[in-house]
Amino acid sequence: MPKKKKRAKNHRKNEITKGIFTILEQSPDKTFNYRQIASKLSIRDTEGRNMLIDRLEQLAAKNRIKQLNRSKYQAIARTSHYKGRVDVAMRGNAYVVVDELDKDVLIPFSKLNKAFHRDIVEIYVYPRARSKRMEGEIVSIIERARKSYVGLIEVHKNFAFVRPSDTRMYTDIFIPLEHLGGAQSGDKVVVSIKRWPDDADSPIGEVIDVLGKPGEHHTEIHAILADYGLPYKFPDEVEAYANKLDTEVKEEEIKKRRDLRQVLTFTIDPKDAKDFDDALSFRELENGLYEIGIHIADVSHYVRPGTILEEEAYERATSVYLVDRVVPMLPEVLSNGACSLRPNEDKYTFSAIFQIDEQARVHHQWFGRTVIHSNERFAYEEAQYVIETKKDSIPKDISIREEAYTIDTDVKQAILMLNELSLKMRQDRMASGAITFDKIEVKFNLDEDNNPVSVYFKEGKEANNLIEEFMLLANRSVAAYIGKQQPKKEFIYRVHDDPDEDKLMALQGIIGRFGYKINFKNKKTISSSLNQLLEDVKGKREQNLVDTLAIRSMSKAIYTTENIGHYGLAFDYYTHFTSPIRRYPDVMAHRLLQHYLEGGKSVNAKEYEEKCKHSSDMEYLASSAERDSTKYMQIKFMQDRINEVFKGVISGVTEWGMYVEIIENKCEGMIRIRNLKDDYYTFDERQYALVGERTRRTYQLGDDVKVRVKDTDLVKRHLDFELVNS
Repeated sequence: MPKKKKRAKNHRKNEITKGIFTILEQSPDKTFNYRQIASKLSIRDTEGRNMLIDRLEQLAAKNRIKQLNRSKYQAIARTSHYKGRVDVAMRGNAYVVVDELDKDVLIPFSKLNKAFHRDIVEIYVYPRARSKRMEGEIVSIIERARKSYVGLIEVHKNFAFVRPSDTRMYTDIFIPLEHLGGAQSGDKVVVSIKRWPDDADSPIGEVIDVLGKPGEHHTEIHAILADYGLPYKFPDEVEAYANKLDTEVKEEEIKKRRDLRQVLTFTIDPKDAKDFDDALSFRELENGLYEIGIHIADVSHYVRPGTILEEEAYERATSVYLVDRVVPMLPEVLSNGACSLRPNEDKYTFSAIFQIDEQARVHHQWFGRTVIHSNERFAYEEAQYVIETKKDSIPKDISIREEAYTIDTDVKQAILMLNELSLKMRQDRMASGAITFDKIEVKFNLDEDNNPVSVYFKEGKEANNLIEEFMLLANRSVAAYIGKQQPKKEFIYRVHDDPDEDKLMALQGIIGRFGYKINFKNKKTISSSLNQLLEDVKGKREQNLVDTLAIRSMSKAIYTTENIGHYGLAFDYYTHFTSPIRRYPDVMAHRLLQHYLEGGKSVNAKEYEEKCKHSSDMEYLASSAERDSTKYMQIKFMQDRINEVFKGVISGVTEWGMYVEIIENKCEGMIRIRNLKDDYYTFDERQYALVGERTRRTYQLGDDVKVRVKDTDLVKRHLDFELVNS
């Protein structure tokens, strides 16, 4: 039999097999004879009927279906329906991630049944031989992942349609003319899907926001937010509610709190920060210990359950930090006003106060509501200058006041002592197996029109670490205080699972080419060798690549009520308590801590687990939007550099091409596989490489290359390179 004919016959046999299982298992209580099955499968030819009869007998013989008599067949009771999340691939097919199964389930494009990327769906999984890939179809959509989509609208005489920007969105959206919302042809818009009739090729929607013309800065930034369902402004009623809040610090409220206004207190934040949600206080005690307070804005005093302000904060769950702006979780009257621990103002706070010795050992701790008065506001650069020089005079080029000034001697001594203690705390964490990721952050200097004029790299120094260590102390101490209580009290934890061993092995395969090695003997040796790796690559061309791959090998930190500890920080208990202005889980942690301090009973775990999941999901969307805004600004920065040649490192390899990161500015673009003209290249997943079929030339992750900037596209957010042969 010719190969082509044999392949066609095998394909039909497979389709008949799938059809048999689909019919029987969708009606597990019914029996069917072969004629009924043939009718449902539209099999009318003799060859097809004979193939069907043979497959029914074979499946019955293997006990994969039940044969009740010579002509009746029925499904064997088994679980074939699962719930999962859809992951639509670029080429139209999809996979569904199912927790109970050992592998993702392939969903052919024809079996998507109107499901979109990241929808929660019910799927039917076809029975399979053990060695074969699991395949199935979507039988129902449980929950849509998105309520709206961004795209370009085309308006015609009698109708309009929107082409979504998301390449995983496989259909246009039909827009009746009465639902244009003022949009004109060519506008970038946000559209909401209203319905998708069974007989319609495309869903029907309406324009809910007109973002503007493609390519314009604010249009594209708002589009990034809308792509992830993130708002860029507050509803009028939320702003109005917030503006009516009484934000004055009242004497009757102060009496309910521990008054710390006379204790030396200051903040250390980025120089361009507008919201200050944490402050440190410092004083020496007569017993020889240091009293150190970590004071956090008491957001829960203003954001009360059952209000529209609470609902908005919960829905947002986090602030979003884009390259040119912050989209806050709370309206400005709170985030930059009442809740911001600005200098020389009384503020309500929630505090964790510790008595600590010179070896950074905690002897006593206290948690509760307080009122503070911040004496000074420092930028990280100013605090770093004090740490490095031991001077109390801040020069003009460092000062955020735009003039030189002298700080109080007590403040200088506090900064220096806090730094010494933080260094010991950090050393103890590292010795316990914590991993330190000091990944370089790419930042842009922008002009008044938000155009990037230069790139700089942000690295954490001792002043940053000082603040980080004391925030970590507060977070883990609060979590341990509640987590160790008996009977058990439900709480919000920030957890981080052990790293994926397969990903670590893949990481070893890459870093081995640079001469580095991971010690897999046990958890502690893995952590220690990862830290050594991250230290060894500092300042080297492969640093950003290795940092990125090491982070990818880690599990993702999430919020949950089930505490499993935090691997990366080497803490048995950890929560987020120190940033309630910008994170909703911190607000929940404050409320729960106060509830338990007042003797309250344990709360409902299911309710808080749902809130944790929502917060984790929103954090993922916000970080995705932040990455996209950085990518957008990188493309904008490279627009005037068409045809320029740069040295780069291959930072990613896929079946459609390779990503290259320019060494001097960390901008990342793609060389498409179709533009490699000297050979036919295929993707070798095991080697993370593109391999030439004829020449065997290999382009592998981490390789040095030279590239020419070929094209920039702000609308599609593409930065295209072409290879320059050395």
